[in-house]
Amino acid sequence: MPYYFAKGRVNPMKRDLIDVTDLSVEEIDELIAVAEDIIEHPEDYREKCRYKKLATLFYEPSTRTRLSFESAMYELGGQVLGFSDATSSSATKGESVADTAKTVSCFADIIAMRHPKEGAPLVASMNASIPVINAGDGGHHHPTQTLTDLLTIKREKGRLDNLVIGCCGDLKFGRTVHSLIGAMSRYQNVKFVLISPDELRIPESVRTDLLERNGIEFVETTSLEEAMPQLDILYMTRVQRERFFNEDDYVRLKDSYILTPDKLNTAKWDLAILHPLPRVNEISIAIDSDPRACYFRQVLNGKFIRMALILKLLEVE
Repeated sequence: MPYYFAKGRVNPMKRDLIDVTDLSVEEIDELIAVAEDIIEHPEDYREKCRYKKLATLFYEPSTRTRLSFESAMYELGGQVLGFSDATSSSATKGESVADTAKTVSCFADIIAMRHPKEGAPLVASMNASIPVINAGDGGHHHPTQTLTDLLTIKREKGRLDNLVIGCCGDLKFGRTVHSLIGAMSRYQNVKFVLISPDELRIPESVRTDLLERNGIEFVETTSLEEAMPQLDILYMTRVQRERFFNEDDYVRLKDSYILTPDKLNTAKWDLAILHPLPRVNEISIAIDSDPRACYFRQVLNGKFIRMALILKLLEVE
């Protein structure tokens, strides 16, 4: 059965990925299975996208996501074109996202777009005649990061159900947290512990639409130390300077939580520590040598899950 993604208006037969909840649990599991097969048998995939082109349209800075997409396409035997900054695109001349999507559709086979404005990739998908992947839109969605997180949790814990997941840091603006909650809330017996200062609590829309509406157990706390002993997953996030309108507020909150070795004294031996990166100082570098630190393995997993996603959107067997 073909995957279901948001339907494009220009080409109703194409498939886009704008929000991770466009995917059913079965579809996510299948993507994870393909990614794990790529990990085990990379030689089988080296020519799968030969002569295919990925356009990376990144209107704001990115290291991991952009390079992960590019690496994924190259390892599938494809090619990459695009831009890594809005100033190097026709956006500086006033070109709309819709027109850019229509134009790039003439040159590429698939688009990965990051944009600071929420909803921009959706607009692109409505106007492009090729598949569009949302690579992050403001504080809204970041579905491929969520797929990366799910693959990492599966590989580290062996399951995606029966887990206690602690989300720590900026839960108000952190799009990765919002997407992770949306995806994991559909698995059985998953509980969330939401750890943040009062000013950066989870938005009401996430609390009501994703957690309460789906009957997901969750607690909110300001204490990482109190939450630590019960966690199977600790998902750390940075306080994002770019999401603040007031510099004083950012400075006051940026060091709210710093994970150091002593804070892991009460943690489970098999705790998995994730972080979407970039890290500023919310995880001490002393944690990097702890086997429970998964965030660089998480980066590598991002390449494999994006390879699987590209194959599916391009309908490559």
